[in-house]
Amino acid sequence: MAEEKKGLIAEFKEFIARGNVMDLAVGIIIGGAFTAIVTSLVETIINPLIAIVTGGATPGAGLKFTVGAATIDLGAFIGAIINFLIIALVVFLLVKAVNNAGKAAAKLRGKEEEEEAEEEPPTCPFCLEEVKEGATRCPHCAGEFSEPAAPKPAEA
Repeated sequence: MAEEKKGLIAEFKEFIARGNVMDLAVGIIIGGAFTAIVTSLVETIINPLIAIVTGGATPGAGLKFTVGAATIDLGAFIGAIINFLIIALVVFLLVKAVNNAGKAAAKLRGKEEEEEAEEEPPTCPFCLEEVKEGATRCPHCAGEFSEPAAPKPAEA
């Protein structure tokens, strides 16, 4: 049982040490900070501008409904939708910029992105069925190969 725990702990350490997990953690922290900035932008700049344009009404102002002891605040929901749309737009623009920068860097280095040529799985020369790599006999027709089956380069 001690070996299982040690194995589990070692696996957990390996998982945490991966770069992807650390990148994800940093992304979540930055996303939280960015959300606070966008919320402030909406509440202190966008909503007042909308109030000026509409003659004093902020988006969703006065859209509170009381049902028993519960209050439904549609104004806060509309503000959250505006926050989401701004964050989604900024994330889209950032991803697009990073993708474009990657393509530009590849062009500057003179290396166009090329798709790797995929290999076709090996086939039996007798029945033309797909066989596993390294097989010496066909599982379909029992034909014997002169050498172990190997994948073939894909034809262009």
